[in-house]
Amino acid sequence: MTPEAYLAQDAVGLAALVRAGEVTPDELLDAALAAVGAVNGVLNAVVSTFEDKARAAIRAGLPDGPFTGVPFLLKDLTAHYGGEPTGSAWGPRLTRPAAADTELVRRYKAAGLVIFGKTAVPELAMDWSTESRAHGPTRNPWSPGHTTGTSSGGSAAAVAAGIVPMAHGNDAGGSIRVPAACCGTFGLKPTRGRLPTAPDGDRWMGMLCEHALTWTVRDSAALLDATAGPHPHQFYNAPAGRDFAAELGRDPGRLRIAVSTQAPYGAPTHPDCIRAVEDQVALLEDLGHVCVPQDLDLPEDGWRDFLCLAMAEYAAEMQAEERILGRPLSPADFAPVIWEIVQRGRALRATDYVQALTGTHRTARQILALFDRHDLYLSPTLAQPPVPLGRFDLSVSAEAHYSAYLDWMPYTHPFNIAGAPAMSIPGMRNAEGLPIGCQFAARPGAEALLFRLARQLETARPWAQLRPPIHPASS
Repeated sequence: MTPEAYLAQDAVGLAALVRAGEVTPDELLDAALAAVGAVNGVLNAVVSTFEDKARAAIRAGLPDGPFTGVPFLLKDLTAHYGGEPTGSAWGPRLTRPAAADTELVRRYKAAGLVIFGKTAVPELAMDWSTESRAHGPTRNPWSPGHTTGTSSGGSAAAVAAGIVPMAHGNDAGGSIRVPAACCGTFGLKPTRGRLPTAPDGDRWMGMLCEHALTWTVRDSAALLDATAGPHPHQFYNAPAGRDFAAELGRDPGRLRIAVSTQAPYGAPTHPDCIRAVEDQVALLEDLGHVCVPQDLDLPEDGWRDFLCLAMAEYAAEMQAEERILGRPLSPADFAPVIWEIVQRGRALRATDYVQALTGTHRTARQILALFDRHDLYLSPTLAQPPVPLGRFDLSVSAEAHYSAYLDWMPYTHPFNIAGAPAMSIPGMRNAEGLPIGCQFAARPGAEALLFRLARQLETARPWAQLRPPIHPASS
């Protein structure tokens, strides 16, 4: 397979070539590894590869699935591949091999995917840009001096730069949608419980959702079909859902869409991000939809409650790490602000946690009330265009760190709280050539509606034909 032929196809297209006998899984893996060699020296998107395991899986005979033979990358966080470390860009985990595959990885393998490496994340996913002491910065294929976002930034860069047509990601506050916006790809965060978190159990009260960054809408839908579904050992399970790939051919109907460019909790929104939404509104109205101004009404203490839960989660995770390591953790193990966040989480009382959880449920109810009157919600994905690398300082206080979060990515976390599906689509590129994403959200369980609209928008303004400057086709 030539590099040009590989880069011309999405994952569904590559799988069709394998089924037709026009290309072999080994040839596709050769093409993906060649793409890594062509661009990863600049981007630093892929932090490890295990070609030997990928070749062994091919020799053993791949399952007959919807993506048989298609190369695939895992985000180096939560998705355990047996025998390989899940490093989380954090020193104590970098060389610790996983005992077994997580359920999601088992489902990826059952779909026929050829998993051959891991993508970059920030340290413990706690920086607002994919940069870490362990691996350094991951660079944006559209502009190497700018961020790929957090925390699936390595996966987003790998997809945007043509290494793979889709890659695993997850999202507890925007970590699929934010890098999708920064890198000009499609990124869907599914409904709470749509995808398995077993065997590790619930993550962040179900706010952390697994899925992927993709170049096309049909890849996202087909991958969700291949991996979604209840797991008997999981606390949160979404309804089984429908045939999401079949939704792409269906008319979304005339939708009533709430539109906001007022960031929750008041951060200013950059004019480029406002223009992207205004441009999207014009397209939506041309397509027959009704767009009405409507901001999210969030409780004043909603952000405080969210932070309380987040800090408690990190503290609990690090307490478990101490048991694994057989030693107490210390400031030397962390970037300074991460150590402060862990210490603050440890100082919380059980009653603080329960009160914050109750408050978060109240916030979720207010968010979901929006869908009593509207089919969808549209906003910028981010309050600013992709920022330069090095913007976020991990030696600041926790207050300053989370203030930077709200200034940068205030629009995404409400839909993690609400358990609602939300997607970022490529909106436009600004005068600097940087991608600007637009976010659409729907009521829980309504991924089908998002896919219908996404396909309509992708057809009206195809984004898959747009290639960044750093790309194997340009090398």
